[in-house]
Amino acid sequence: MDKYEELIREMKREVPVGESFDLLERKLNIGGKEATMFFADGLVDGGMMQRVIFSLFSLTAEKVERARTAKDFLESNMPFLDALVTEDLQLAIRHMYSGLVPLFISGYSGIIIIDCRSYPLRGVEEPSKEKSLRGSKDGFVESMMTNIALIRRRIRDNDLIFKIFSIGEISKSDVAMAYMKGKADMGMVKKLTDSLNELKIAGLTVTEQTLVEKLLGKKLGKLNPFPRVRYAQRPDVIAAHVEEGKIAIIVDNSPTVILVPAGIFDFVQDVDDYYFPMLTGNYFRLLRIANILIILFATPVYLMFAEGTIPVHDTLRFFITDEEFAISVFWQFLLLELAIDGLKLASLNTPESLGMSLSVIGALILGEFSVSSGWFIPQTILCMAVVALASFTQPSIELGYAIKAVRVLMLVCAHFFGWIGMAAAFIVSVTAMAMTKTLVGTSYLYPVIPWDGSKLKKLIFRTKE
Repeated sequence: MDKYEELIREMKREVPVGESFDLLERKLNIGGKEATMFFADGLVDGGMMQRVIFSLFSLTAEKVERARTAKDFLESNMPFLDALVTEDLQLAIRHMYSGLVPLFISGYSGIIIIDCRSYPLRGVEEPSKEKSLRGSKDGFVESMMTNIALIRRRIRDNDLIFKIFSIGEISKSDVAMAYMKGKADMGMVKKLTDSLNELKIAGLTVTEQTLVEKLLGKKLGKLNPFPRVRYAQRPDVIAAHVEEGKIAIIVDNSPTVILVPAGIFDFVQDVDDYYFPMLTGNYFRLLRIANILIILFATPVYLMFAEGTIPVHDTLRFFITDEEFAISVFWQFLLLELAIDGLKLASLNTPESLGMSLSVIGALILGEFSVSSGWFIPQTILCMAVVALASFTQPSIELGYAIKAVRVLMLVCAHFFGWIGMAAAFIVSVTAMAMTKTLVGTSYLYPVIPWDGSKLKKLIFRTKE
């Protein structure tokens, strides 16, 4: 039996052509030889497909007969940008679901794979969460190859390496790992490579988050809120960190790139610090660190002042109310924590045309009524407003909610046990961070543990590049 007929029969057995309307079979006659191509409609470029078929139809029998193997046929008769030959049918099927076109020709045991990909793709635009003051305005999209090109455009070096992986027994999602050879820790690279190769998972249900949780495994820690990786949607951020020796993980179908290793001090950095003079960049970074301390300690410290746990200096007495109120300051802060998160969730599901209405309702109507009714005092609302606004000074949502968890723990302990309880909650949180490991197993508190003074200085202060 002809190898061609055997391959076609096996292909139809594996691929539900005719059952799934978007999987198509196209029979051809190339120079007197039977040929068949398979492709997924919607993932291929129609114009490119027409040019390929026209080129194949124009081949004479003499040219076709001159090619003894599929590789010879590819080299002499197919002047296309990207094409390859394989004898692995499963690889050909996987390529087909990625938008490539397997071509089977009678008399050849090899399968010619033609790149005619054309994914549905939105424009490369600035991410809504990571706005740039003076930097580039492009952002990652849902196409892995486009995201790789955005990084390669910024790092035009032979040492920039991209490794490709197929993750998921069902989804078979493409995942790429990027690193700089000679700058990245090759031990980390090998460890991460082995983890990705050994990963057993049905599919990446929620793309990069599923991947991170599966890689962390038991190390995730159900009660540990601190993020083990850093997420970014800006190519300049990823390129800058990769140049410094970090490892980037790019997941197909996701506009978010994973950056490892990521300790707690990596979150105080922002690429905008380097788009301004050193003095201005240091101001932005120190302000970001100060805001983290504000959102961490503002409500617990005010609670202890209001409850008399800590004596108030006369110059600050005006900020502590002596009036009666219906709900204690402690419960006011807890309710406001929930209310602010509720407003954030509401804003996510509010159409843009109604966003202003939500702001008016939340800020004016609810705020004014809560004070006039006696449920809340202006001071607690002011504290939570400062905390909510300051939380947006750092880009990581995950770190923001980790700080929120520590703040609420300190608030509860300060209410029941005073300043000793707040100090104990803070120590427990720092201990939890010290015991936390990043995705590749490094210390979460590096460069404090282990100590590296020069690295710590570079993370806290903006230095020359």
